[in-house]
Amino acid sequence: MRKTVRKKAASPARPGRPDGSDQLGPRLRDAREKKGVTLRGLARKVGVSASLVSQIEHGHVMPSVGTLYAISNELGLLVDDLFRDGGRATRPARPARGRAAKNPVQRSRGRETIHLSGGVRWERLTPTSDAEVEFLYVVYDVGAASCEKDELIQHGGKEYAYVLSGRLGIRIGPDEFELRPGDSISFDAQHPHRLWTIGRRPAVAVWVVLNRHGDRRRRKRA
Repeated sequence: MRKTVRKKAASPARPGRPDGSDQLGPRLRDAREKKGVTLRGLARKVGVSASLVSQIEHGHVMPSVGTLYAISNELGLLVDDLFRDGGRATRPARPARGRAAKNPVQRSRGRETIHLSGGVRWERLTPTSDAEVEFLYVVYDVGAASCEKDELIQHGGKEYAYVLSGRLGIRIGPDEFELRPGDSISFDAQHPHRLWTIGRRPAVAVWVVLNRHGDRRRRKRA
């Protein structure tokens, strides 16, 4: 299986936004060690080289979306676990009498952010991790893709997306679609799929993943 070592994402950091990219590698390493999985053992299960896993864990390179999903699946992690707050997803508690509820508003400048390989950026749209849904602002820079052309991603849950700007290509099984601003799509994420930017403008979308619990995420050859 052909694997490519990828450099860190090209997407520039957004001023004032917490960037969890530098903590991504150490967080993956801690999760691997807690599960008692060796670096070589994880690499073998994911289908990448041990050298690549080591470079990701030490922050020398960022994984692609597909590689990150594959690693997260093997370690039992969800997307929210990868952000700065470590995925402390809790159900909202009823505020004590006389106390105001926690602010439910997520301000634009304070969104938790992760920059992935090749110019993919995830920004969480909830103020804290949510136990029920992944709600993201997603940017695919020019030339960005979720995985290589000869690979597809599949994982648990159902995905919903609304394109804000640019053009986004989506392959679901043998079918390919082009989404333009104002277009939306929903599909079962267990079907092998791939995303990529079309044209000379970044593709920007709002993304939702439901029913992520018990995800068995893995990459699959096309």
